[in-house]
Amino acid sequence: MANASGFFTHPSIPTFRSRIHVPIRVSGSGFCVSNRFSKRVLCSSVSSIDGVDKHASSSPSEYRRPRLVPSGCKLIGCGSAVPSLLISNDDLAKIVDTNDEWIATRTGIRNRRVVSGKDSLVGLAVEAATKALEMAEVVPEDIDLVLMCTSTPDDLFGAAPQIQKALGCTKNPLAYDITAACSGFVLGLVSAACHIRGGGFKNVLVIGADSLSRFVDWTDRGTCILFGDAAGAVVVQACDIEDDGLFSFDVHSDGDGRRHLNASVKESQINGALSSNGSALGDFPPKQSSYSCIQMNGKEVFRFAVKCVPQSIESALQKAGLPASAIDWLLLHQANQRIIDSVATRLHFPPERVISNLANYGNTSAASIPLALDEAVRSGKVKPGHTIATSGFGAGLTWGSAIIRWR
Repeated sequence: MANASGFFTHPSIPTFRSRIHVPIRVSGSGFCVSNRFSKRVLCSSVSSIDGVDKHASSSPSEYRRPRLVPSGCKLIGCGSAVPSLLISNDDLAKIVDTNDEWIATRTGIRNRRVVSGKDSLVGLAVEAATKALEMAEVVPEDIDLVLMCTSTPDDLFGAAPQIQKALGCTKNPLAYDITAACSGFVLGLVSAACHIRGGGFKNVLVIGADSLSRFVDWTDRGTCILFGDAAGAVVVQACDIEDDGLFSFDVHSDGDGRRHLNASVKESQINGALSSNGSALGDFPPKQSSYSCIQMNGKEVFRFAVKCVPQSIESALQKAGLPASAIDWLLLHQANQRIIDSVATRLHFPPERVISNLANYGNTSAASIPLALDEAVRSGKVKPGHTIATSGFGAGLTWGSAIIRWR
């Protein structure tokens, strides 16, 4: 049976923890490593039927002790989706004091896609996920986990279960949201790897999707020019440790930076009916609330990104034991072309090895990295075996980097 830790035990034998005495430490990459094993390990929560040792004894009631099984994980499929409505810089010039040259020079953005009409974030996420599953040749029934990385779900309580249902995952796999704004997708990759290495999962669907257009002040030319809507997805699959495709990661957060980038809850200016009944309870019931538009100090966010992102990538490379020259592609969160160029320069990456599709979509938050990856893969730019240094950064403040290999 399963105990509280998720490990499976048999009533007649000691527990996993009492039978196995293997010193475990957390490696620099964040993965669990045994001092007796030179490779990363998987602490499986899969049924103990695989733990029966048919050769240890003639008695069918005797079981072999559970063992640590080395496991890797790799990206095997990707997909993306964008809304049909395209908003150009010239379109924005009709509603705010700006023009195409001013926007493109400062951001590198020419167009963005915006959710409208019958579009929904869940719909975009399902489309992107379906494409990723098709490339990976994995059917929805074989998905063990759905991670929806978003800060703008269609439902306050999360979007992942809706995506699981729409995809037709008939075995009711776990599905939950990860809220980390523009860093969300990288944290989703890390979470997927941990579930595979430490939980026995085989196929994990990681989706990055956001619709920030719903939280933009379209009269503020400092922010409305930046954001667009999109979804991107990858399938992460368990594999032999020799084929491991997620070499390392480096993740951080700094709540002090919230003042530079946020979309805070704000109270309604009008009290609800219950709060106007002369109750002696004072501030109860609370006022209805909603989220404010995105508030951003662009200069401070720029300083943060160009300082912290190169450091994070260098740390991830060090943990992976790889020099920068071993990286085929640099894939950053698509926030601003000036940030991308500055980070690439500090890391000595030539422009031809930097992936960017910012001009066509703007800043799509958690969707930007998988969207750019999908386009690069389908265009033939990124090929199987290529190593990618990727980094997400944004609200929180949060930032994280990962060194990955495509397929």
